[in-house]
Amino acid sequence: MDFGKLDSVDHVDFSLQPDPPQNGTVLSVLPRNSKKSIYIGATGYNMRPWVGHWYPPGTKEKDFLRAYGLQFNTIEHNTTHYRIPDEATVARWYEETPDDFRFCPKIPQTISHARDLGLSGGQTALFCSVISGLQEKLGCCFLQLPPYFNTQHLNVLGRFLDVFPREIPLAVEVRHESFFQPAMASEDYFQLLGDHHAATVITDVSGRRDVCHMRLTTGKVLVRFVGNALHPSDYQRIEEWAARIASWMDEGLQEVYFFTHEPDNMLAPELARYCFDTFSGIMPGVSMRGPLPVAGQQGTLF
Repeated sequence: MDFGKLDSVDHVDFSLQPDPPQNGTVLSVLPRNSKKSIYIGATGYNMRPWVGHWYPPGTKEKDFLRAYGLQFNTIEHNTTHYRIPDEATVARWYEETPDDFRFCPKIPQTISHARDLGLSGGQTALFCSVISGLQEKLGCCFLQLPPYFNTQHLNVLGRFLDVFPREIPLAVEVRHESFFQPAMASEDYFQLLGDHHAATVITDVSGRRDVCHMRLTTGKVLVRFVGNALHPSDYQRIEEWAARIASWMDEGLQEVYFFTHEPDNMLAPELARYCFDTFSGIMPGVSMRGPLPVAGQQGTLF
Protein backbone atom coordinates (compact mmCIF):
# COMPACT_ATOMS: atom_id res chain seq x y z
CA MET A 1 0.00 0.00 0.00
CA ASP A 2 1.59 3.30 -1.12
CA PHE A 3 -0.76 5.57 0.84
CA GLY A 4 1.20 7.24 3.66
CA LYS A 5 4.44 5.46 2.80
CA LEU A 6 7.77 7.05 3.76
CA ASP A 7 11.27 6.23 2.54
CA SER A 8 12.54 6.17 6.13
CA VAL A 9 10.64 5.64 9.39
CA ASP A 10 13.58 6.03 11.75
CA HIS A 11 12.25 9.28 13.20
CA VAL A 12 8.49 8.67 13.08
CA ASP A 13 6.56 8.85 16.34
CA PHE A 14 4.35 5.77 16.08
CA SER A 15 2.69 6.26 19.46
CA LEU A 16 -1.03 5.59 19.35
CA GLN A 17 -3.30 8.50 20.13
CA PRO A 18 -5.17 8.43 23.46
CA ASP A 19 -8.66 7.04 23.30
CA PRO A 20 -11.21 9.70 22.34
CA PRO A 21 -13.73 10.19 25.17
CA GLN A 22 -16.55 9.12 22.84
CA ASN A 23 -15.18 5.57 22.84
CA GLY A 24 -16.33 5.15 26.41
CA THR A 25 -19.91 5.91 25.42
CA VAL A 26 -19.79 3.46 22.52
CA LEU A 27 -18.29 0.65 24.59
CA SER A 28 -20.45 1.21 27.67
CA VAL A 29 -23.60 -0.11 25.97
CA LEU A 30 -21.99 -3.34 24.70
CA PRO A 31 -22.42 -6.62 26.62
CA ARG A 32 -19.16 -7.42 28.37
CA ASN A 33 -19.84 -11.16 28.55
CA SER A 34 -20.23 -11.61 24.79
CA LYS A 35 -17.79 -13.66 22.72
CA LYS A 36 -14.59 -11.79 21.84
CA SER A 37 -12.80 -12.47 18.57
CA ILE A 38 -9.71 -11.15 16.82
CA TYR A 39 -9.35 -12.05 13.16
CA ILE A 40 -5.82 -11.73 11.82
CA GLY A 41 -5.15 -11.67 8.09
CA ALA A 42 -3.31 -10.26 5.11
CA THR A 43 -4.42 -8.52 1.94
CA GLY A 44 -4.24 -11.32 -0.62
CA TYR A 45 -3.62 -15.02 -1.01
CA ASN A 46 -2.21 -15.34 -4.55
CA MET A 47 1.35 -15.36 -3.25
CA ARG A 48 3.53 -17.88 -5.06
CA PRO A 49 6.61 -17.02 -2.91
CA TRP A 50 4.70 -18.31 0.14
CA VAL A 51 4.74 -21.84 -1.30
CA GLY A 52 7.15 -23.91 0.76
CA HIS A 53 7.22 -21.30 3.54
CA TRP A 54 3.62 -20.64 4.56
CA TYR A 55 1.88 -22.86 2.01
CA PRO A 56 2.83 -26.54 1.74
CA PRO A 57 5.48 -27.36 -0.88
CA GLY A 58 3.94 -27.94 -4.27
CA THR A 59 0.73 -26.00 -3.57
CA LYS A 60 -0.94 -25.14 -6.89
CA GLU A 61 -2.38 -21.71 -7.60
CA LYS A 62 -5.91 -23.11 -7.67
CA ASP A 63 -5.41 -24.22 -4.07
CA PHE A 64 -3.95 -20.96 -2.73
CA LEU A 65 -7.18 -19.86 -1.04
CA ARG A 66 -7.50 -23.21 0.76
CA ALA A 67 -3.87 -22.93 1.92
CA TYR A 68 -4.42 -19.33 3.00
CA GLY A 69 -7.52 -20.25 5.00
CA LEU A 70 -5.55 -22.79 7.00
CA GLN A 71 -3.10 -20.07 8.02
CA PHE A 72 -5.30 -17.00 8.43
CA ASN A 73 -8.94 -16.59 9.44
CA THR A 74 -9.69 -13.37 7.57
CA ILE A 75 -8.66 -11.46 4.48
CA GLU A 76 -8.81 -7.86 3.34
CA HIS A 77 -10.38 -8.90 0.06
CA ASN A 78 -9.22 -6.41 -2.58
CA THR A 79 -10.54 -8.45 -5.51
CA THR A 80 -14.01 -7.01 -5.05
CA HIS A 81 -12.66 -3.46 -5.25
CA TYR A 82 -12.11 -3.95 -8.98
CA ARG A 83 -15.14 -6.01 -9.94
CA ILE A 84 -18.28 -7.53 -8.53
CA PRO A 85 -17.82 -11.31 -8.41
CA ASP A 86 -20.43 -13.69 -9.73
CA GLU A 87 -22.41 -15.97 -7.45
CA ALA A 88 -20.39 -19.05 -8.43
CA THR A 89 -17.15 -17.35 -7.40
CA VAL A 90 -18.57 -16.33 -4.03
CA ALA A 91 -19.85 -19.87 -3.48
CA ARG A 92 -16.36 -21.20 -4.22
CA TRP A 93 -14.81 -18.77 -1.71
CA TYR A 94 -17.26 -20.01 0.89
CA GLU A 95 -16.59 -23.68 0.21
CA GLU A 96 -12.79 -23.36 0.18
CA THR A 97 -12.40 -21.73 3.59
CA PRO A 98 -12.77 -23.07 7.15
CA ASP A 99 -15.81 -22.48 9.33
CA ASP A 100 -14.11 -19.75 11.36
CA PHE A 101 -12.97 -17.78 8.30
CA ARG A 102 -14.30 -14.25 7.71
CA PHE A 103 -14.06 -12.26 4.47
CA CYS A 104 -13.77 -8.47 4.56
CA PRO A 105 -14.47 -7.47 0.94
CA LYS A 106 -13.96 -3.94 -0.31
CA ILE A 107 -16.92 -2.14 -1.82
CA PRO A 108 -16.28 -1.92 -5.60
CA GLN A 109 -14.59 1.27 -6.75
CA THR A 110 -17.46 1.84 -9.20
CA ILE A 111 -19.38 2.67 -6.02
CA SER A 112 -16.77 4.02 -3.59
CA HIS A 113 -15.16 6.35 -6.14
CA ALA A 114 -18.35 7.57 -7.80
CA ARG A 115 -19.29 11.15 -6.93
CA ASP A 116 -22.69 9.97 -5.68
CA LEU A 117 -21.36 6.71 -4.18
CA GLY A 118 -23.35 4.78 -6.73
CA LEU A 119 -26.71 6.11 -5.57
CA SER A 120 -27.89 6.67 -9.12
CA GLY A 121 -27.26 3.08 -10.22
CA GLY A 122 -27.89 -0.48 -9.15
CA GLN A 123 -24.32 -1.51 -8.36
CA THR A 124 -24.71 -1.42 -4.58
CA ALA A 125 -27.78 -3.63 -4.56
CA LEU A 126 -26.09 -6.06 -6.94
CA PHE A 127 -22.90 -6.22 -4.86
CA CYS A 128 -24.80 -6.77 -1.62
CA SER A 129 -26.95 -9.47 -3.18
CA VAL A 130 -23.94 -11.38 -4.47
CA ILE A 131 -21.68 -10.93 -1.44
CA SER A 132 -24.42 -12.11 0.93
CA GLY A 133 -23.63 -15.56 -0.48
CA LEU A 134 -20.72 -15.62 1.97
CA GLN A 135 -23.35 -16.06 4.70
CA GLU A 136 -21.80 -16.26 8.17
CA LYS A 137 -18.32 -15.96 6.64
CA LEU A 138 -19.00 -12.33 5.71
CA GLY A 139 -17.05 -10.51 8.38
CA CYS A 140 -17.37 -6.86 7.39
CA CYS A 141 -17.49 -5.11 4.03
CA PHE A 142 -15.58 -1.90 3.91
CA LEU A 143 -16.00 1.28 2.01
CA GLN A 144 -12.66 2.91 1.19
CA LEU A 145 -13.46 6.48 0.22
CA PRO A 146 -11.11 8.33 -2.17
CA PRO A 147 -8.65 10.98 -0.91
CA TYR A 148 -10.74 13.87 -2.26
CA PHE A 149 -13.87 12.81 -0.34
CA ASN A 150 -14.05 15.33 2.50
CA THR A 151 -16.46 16.40 5.23
CA GLN A 152 -18.38 18.57 2.76
CA HIS A 153 -19.59 15.31 1.19
CA LEU A 154 -21.10 13.94 4.38
CA ASN A 155 -24.61 14.31 3.00
CA VAL A 156 -23.72 11.91 0.19
CA LEU A 157 -22.31 9.39 2.65
CA GLY A 158 -25.42 9.77 4.76
CA ARG A 159 -27.67 8.94 1.83
CA PHE A 160 -25.50 5.94 0.99
CA LEU A 161 -25.71 4.63 4.54
CA ASP A 162 -29.47 5.16 4.55
CA VAL A 163 -29.92 2.70 1.68
CA PHE A 164 -27.10 0.28 2.44
CA PRO A 165 -28.64 -2.97 3.80
CA ARG A 166 -28.39 -3.01 7.58
CA GLU A 167 -27.88 -6.79 7.57
CA ILE A 168 -24.59 -6.39 5.65
CA PRO A 169 -21.84 -5.42 8.17
CA LEU A 170 -19.97 -2.33 7.00
CA ALA A 171 -16.89 -0.31 7.98
CA VAL A 172 -15.77 2.98 6.43
CA GLU A 173 -12.29 4.34 5.76
CA VAL A 174 -11.69 8.03 5.06
CA ARG A 175 -8.41 9.69 4.16
CA HIS A 176 -9.07 13.41 3.69
CA GLU A 177 -7.51 15.57 6.40
CA SER A 178 -10.81 17.31 7.14
CA PHE A 179 -12.10 14.19 8.92
CA PHE A 180 -9.38 14.41 11.54
CA GLN A 181 -9.62 18.08 12.51
CA PRO A 182 -11.18 19.17 15.82
CA ALA A 183 -14.31 20.47 14.13
CA MET A 184 -18.01 19.77 14.30
CA ALA A 185 -18.00 18.26 10.81
CA SER A 186 -15.53 15.55 11.77
CA GLU A 187 -17.59 14.68 14.85
CA ASP A 188 -20.68 14.54 12.63
CA TYR A 189 -18.90 11.91 10.54
CA PHE A 190 -18.27 9.55 13.43
CA GLN A 191 -21.76 10.13 14.76
CA LEU A 192 -23.15 9.29 11.33
CA LEU A 193 -21.32 5.95 11.34
CA GLY A 194 -22.55 5.13 14.82
CA ASP A 195 -26.14 5.99 13.96
CA HIS A 196 -25.99 3.53 11.04
CA HIS A 197 -24.12 0.82 12.99
CA ALA A 198 -21.11 1.18 10.67
CA ALA A 199 -17.64 0.54 12.08
CA THR A 200 -14.51 2.59 11.59
CA VAL A 201 -11.38 1.58 9.71
CA ILE A 202 -8.21 2.67 11.53
CA THR A 203 -5.11 2.80 9.34
CA ASP A 204 -1.74 2.75 11.09
CA VAL A 205 0.74 4.02 8.50
CA SER A 206 3.98 5.95 8.88
CA GLY A 207 3.29 9.03 6.76
CA ARG A 208 -0.25 9.86 7.89
CA ARG A 209 -0.54 9.54 11.64
CA ASP A 210 -3.89 11.32 11.64
CA VAL A 211 -5.67 8.38 10.00
CA CYS A 212 -4.67 6.27 13.01
CA HIS A 213 -7.51 8.03 14.81
CA MET A 214 -8.47 5.36 17.40
CA ARG A 215 -12.18 6.22 17.19
CA LEU A 216 -14.75 3.45 17.69
CA THR A 217 -18.39 3.63 16.60
CA THR A 218 -19.64 0.04 17.09
CA GLY A 219 -18.63 -3.21 18.76
CA LYS A 220 -16.20 -4.01 15.96
CA VAL A 221 -13.28 -2.27 14.28
CA LEU A 222 -11.02 -2.87 11.28
CA VAL A 223 -7.32 -2.08 11.68
CA ARG A 224 -5.05 -1.81 8.64
CA PHE A 225 -1.51 -2.03 9.98
CA VAL A 226 1.11 -0.96 7.45
CA GLY A 227 4.51 -2.30 8.39
CA ASN A 228 7.90 -1.35 7.05
CA ALA A 229 9.60 -4.62 6.03
CA LEU A 230 9.81 -5.79 9.67
CA HIS A 231 11.58 -2.67 10.85
CA PRO A 232 12.02 -2.87 14.66
CA SER A 233 9.22 -0.34 15.02
CA ASP A 234 6.79 -2.84 13.46
CA TYR A 235 7.13 -5.09 16.50
CA GLN A 236 6.97 -2.21 18.99
CA ARG A 237 3.79 -0.94 17.35
CA ILE A 238 2.17 -4.38 17.53
CA GLU A 239 2.87 -4.52 21.24
CA GLU A 240 1.17 -1.17 21.76
CA TRP A 241 -1.79 -2.33 19.67
CA ALA A 242 -2.08 -5.45 21.80
CA ALA A 243 -2.43 -3.36 24.94
CA ARG A 244 -4.99 -1.05 23.36
CA ILE A 245 -7.13 -3.86 21.95
CA ALA A 246 -7.03 -5.68 25.28
CA SER A 247 -8.30 -2.52 26.98
CA TRP A 248 -11.09 -2.11 24.42
CA MET A 249 -12.16 -5.72 24.81
CA ASP A 250 -12.20 -5.42 28.59
CA GLU A 251 -14.62 -2.53 28.09
CA GLY A 252 -16.90 -4.42 25.68
CA LEU A 253 -15.43 -4.43 22.15
CA GLN A 254 -16.46 -7.66 20.44
CA GLU A 255 -14.60 -8.06 17.13
CA VAL A 256 -11.32 -6.84 15.69
CA TYR A 257 -10.19 -7.44 12.11
CA PHE A 258 -6.45 -6.83 12.04
CA PHE A 259 -4.75 -6.80 8.62
CA THR A 260 -0.98 -6.85 8.27
CA HIS A 261 0.37 -4.95 5.27
CA GLU A 262 4.01 -5.32 4.30
CA PRO A 263 5.77 -4.24 1.08
CA ASP A 264 4.50 -6.46 -1.76
CA ASN A 265 2.68 -8.54 0.89
CA MET A 266 5.77 -10.72 1.17
CA LEU A 267 6.37 -10.51 4.91
CA ALA A 268 2.74 -10.21 5.99
CA PRO A 269 2.68 -13.75 7.49
CA GLU A 270 5.75 -12.99 9.59
CA LEU A 271 4.07 -9.98 11.09
CA ALA A 272 0.74 -11.77 11.45
CA ARG A 273 2.44 -14.50 13.44
CA TYR A 274 3.95 -11.90 15.74
CA CYS A 275 0.48 -10.38 16.15
CA PHE A 276 -0.97 -13.71 17.18
CA ASP A 277 1.81 -14.47 19.64
CA THR A 278 1.55 -11.00 21.19
CA PHE A 279 -2.24 -10.73 21.24
CA SER A 280 -2.81 -14.23 22.61
CA GLY A 281 -0.22 -13.64 25.31
CA ILE A 282 -2.24 -10.86 26.94
CA MET A 283 -5.74 -11.90 25.81
CA PRO A 284 -5.78 -15.67 26.38
CA GLY A 285 -9.58 -15.86 26.47
CA VAL A 286 -10.09 -14.20 23.09
CA SER A 287 -10.75 -16.36 20.03
CA MET A 288 -8.00 -15.99 17.41
CA ARG A 289 -5.45 -17.92 15.38
CA GLY A 290 -2.33 -17.09 13.42
CA PRO A 291 -0.12 -18.58 10.73
CA LEU A 292 2.55 -21.21 11.29
CA PRO A 293 5.44 -21.95 8.91
CA VAL A 294 5.10 -25.29 7.13
CA ALA A 295 7.07 -28.19 8.56
CA GLY A 296 10.82 -27.70 8.40
CA GLN A 297 10.63 -24.00 7.49
CA GLN A 298 11.48 -20.95 9.56
CA GLY A 299 8.77 -18.83 7.99
CA THR A 300 10.99 -16.20 6.42
CA LEU A 301 11.56 -15.62 2.74
CA PHE A 302 15.00 -14.07 3.27
